[in-house]
Amino acid sequence: MFTGIITAVGTIKSAQSKGDGMQLLIETPAGYLDDVALGDSIAIQGACMTATNFTSTTFELDISRESLNKTVGLDAVGPVNLEKALRLNDRLGGHLVSGHVDGVGKVVQFIAVAQDAYGSWLLQIEAPKALAPFLAYKGSIVVNGVSLTVNQTEDTALACLVSINIIPHTLQNTTLGNLQINDKVNLEVDLIARYIARMLETQNK
Repeated sequence: MFTGIITAVGTIKSAQSKGDGMQLLIETPAGYLDDVALGDSIAIQGACMTATNFTSTTFELDISRESLNKTVGLDAVGPVNLEKALRLNDRLGGHLVSGHVDGVGKVVQFIAVAQDAYGSWLLQIEAPKALAPFLAYKGSIVVNGVSLTVNQTEDTALACLVSINIIPHTLQNTTLGNLQINDKVNLEVDLIARYIARMLETQNK
């Protein structure tokens, strides 16, 4: 489990084919891996992965074709958001996050908010229609591993438009500051909402 609070920005240094999937080498800030053991879970851009080998500043992971097909940003070199797995005595600063990507969205707007004393930015994402029942005003959503609050939703015929306000601190300490229009992003809906939807589904049968 994770919280959606990014603990470091790393860099995919290499992404090589391995069988039907890929093997990634990820570089981290100094000291980040000091408390990591072989086999530990680390979320990369919101996707839970297993450290299969590591040095003081790098770790390797194997990613399956299924995971590659369901996510974005894990098949090429570049910066990535990192979060180590939650410990039971940790603060839950974001919300409960499984690290399982539910769908891929598309950035449709990313602009500075005028007249905003905090210097926040408006991020609008076109989420898959199938995720619409799990997205609600003031609910939680994970974008590329970052726990964020939904400020508005708008259902369309083919998608769900999600509006999010992001403060400068988040932009400066995650990869979200690099987003551009039409970029694809990994999305994970609220874990509790998913279970409630399933319970309602079974009760209505």
